[in-house]
Amino acid sequence: MKEGIHPQYHQATVMCTGCSTTFTTGSTEPELRVIVCSACHPFYTGKQKLVDTEGRVDRFKRKYAKLTAAAPTETPVA
Repeated sequence: MKEGIHPQYHQATVMCTGCSTTFTTGSTEPELRVIVCSACHPFYTGKQKLVDTEGRVDRFKRKYAKLTAAAPTETPVA
């Protein structure tokens, strides 16, 4: 490896601004700030809510049920 071309590697302190937790990791920056971490992200904490207000599957079925009912049937040409 060439000398002098690689960045310095630091033990970086990562601070979450969402929940104020800190932890250390390796990085080329000495300090990192993140908005959401694994301690406060809804997916990792189990507080994620899936909201299906209208029922997308039902809406899809209604939309394409109209198209199949209105589509003309083809008669085979003999």
